[in-house]
Amino acid sequence: MATNFLSTANPFHLATPTYVHKNQIIKCNVKRDSSLCKVVNPSVTKRSISISFVTSMVLSLTGKGLFDANAAILEADDDIELLEKVKKDRIKRLEKQGIISSSTKETGYLQDVVYKLSEVGKAIEKNDLTTAGSVLGSGKDTTDWVQKANIALNKLSSSPEEKTEVDTFNSSLASLVSSVAQNDVKSSKIAFVSSAAAFEKWTSLTGLVGKLNGL
Repeated sequence: MATNFLSTANPFHLATPTYVHKNQIIKCNVKRDSSLCKVVNPSVTKRSISISFVTSMVLSLTGKGLFDANAAILEADDDIELLEKVKKDRIKRLEKQGIISSSTKETGYLQDVVYKLSEVGKAIEKNDLTTAGSVLGSGKDTTDWVQKANIALNKLSSSPEEKTEVDTFNSSLASLVSSVAQNDVKSSKIAFVSSAAAFEKWTSLTGLVGKLNGL
């Protein structure tokens, strides 16, 4: 009976008995008439598990953790650069305010420019180029107040953008004087708008808006 049962059993069925001998684990694979046994060292198994665990931890730390650390360093550098820029800008503003406060005479020259542009604008709006011409002056009169205006403009201009507006103002003002002298209403209006816009932008850049009346 037992013989018949064994002969009809699944020939591919494997049994894997395990024995412990002198603190060693012995696993055996049995195939029909032959068997193969392998000694497994428990200490090696534990060490392999430990190495795998440590490796996983290192990969984790050198992955997301390192990325976060680098990102934090970059953000800190950006914050430092921003603070330095803010500090430098503040120093420049304070220096500019100090120069403006000590430039009473130059501020007076600029106030005269505001007055003349205002009067010229009113006259041109009425197509009254005669009055506009008398305000602007001719010959030495024009040269005198324009020279004084440029003394102030150059002294109080520090940035390239401010100097660009000074050049635009002078160019437009020259066109305005010429157009008014030629009794060209259309060109006078265009030149006036350009002159006034350049001067107003310059005062905004330099911080003089609140110190000049009429703007």
